[in-house]
Amino acid sequence: MNFHEFLDISSITVVSSLLGGPKFFSRSVDTSTFNQHLESVFIKFPTIKGKGIYEVPTETFAGRVDPAFQVAHWESAGLPFIIFHHGNNERPFDYSLTSKNTFKNVFYNQKDFDDTCLVSLRAPFHNSLKEYQQRMEHLTHFVGMLAVSVRLVEKLVEFAREQGYLPVVVTGISLGGWVTNLHRAYYNSADAYIPMLAGASLAEVFLSSAYRKITGDLALENPQVLREALNFERKFIKVPDKNVFPLLAVHDQIIEYNIQRRAYENHIIEELQKGHLTASLDFQALRQHVISNIHRTEMEDRLRGMKFTSPR
Repeated sequence: MNFHEFLDISSITVVSSLLGGPKFFSRSVDTSTFNQHLESVFIKFPTIKGKGIYEVPTETFAGRVDPAFQVAHWESAGLPFIIFHHGNNERPFDYSLTSKNTFKNVFYNQKDFDDTCLVSLRAPFHNSLKEYQQRMEHLTHFVGMLAVSVRLVEKLVEFAREQGYLPVVVTGISLGGWVTNLHRAYYNSADAYIPMLAGASLAEVFLSSAYRKITGDLALENPQVLREALNFERKFIKVPDKNVFPLLAVHDQIIEYNIQRRAYENHIIEELQKGHLTASLDFQALRQHVISNIHRTEMEDRLRGMKFTSPR
């Protein structure tokens, strides 16, 4: 076991001891399919008028939930539109010194993103740690949370298209990486997808990784139920476009490299020789991965435009 692996396993052990009772899907594993959840989502999308935080009243199977998004940087049409989704149990709008906020460290107030429209999402249940823990005891709330985030991403993509932004990019880390890949699997309406520390076999995180320690016995005793609800590898691989630019950590004990890389069999994977925790904290590497692939997408868009307009 190397240093990176040790940190991942140790951090989960600490979280497990601190959690005590509440564990993922410990109370129920009954759920509708992801597609059924997605179809049930009704979003009252706000009118975007510039920078600021926008609450988004949303109805689901479970009643009203509380996603939101922040327009952190506002630029005119014709420039990249970047949609970022946070990781598990982050506070994406908290910019205090000690906040757990990948967006703050990778994107916020970075000159690299000056010429972009930059939007950060907040998934349902991420206003309160207590509520999040209680909701995650039920598989249906977890699936519903993913569906709401995916639907909100689609609403933002539609807005970006209507306004004439180009390219439209969806990215996220860990939980946000799963949302990124789910959006590609179910909508594929953005120009580029940049998932970081995520794949398309989400159930395996709870069944085979270090996360088993914080997964309820009920879920562990029903692995097929989790796989039917959370894995979407086949649907993801069927998307023919070469528009996904993944980043994985080779020593990740949560998003296991050898399992999650399978979804990217026809794509180039950027690899970090790190674990989940150490990769998550390598803000410069994460930022560079996003920037380089936005530039790549912009160049490809320009080349397509030249081919389209060039005389025959």
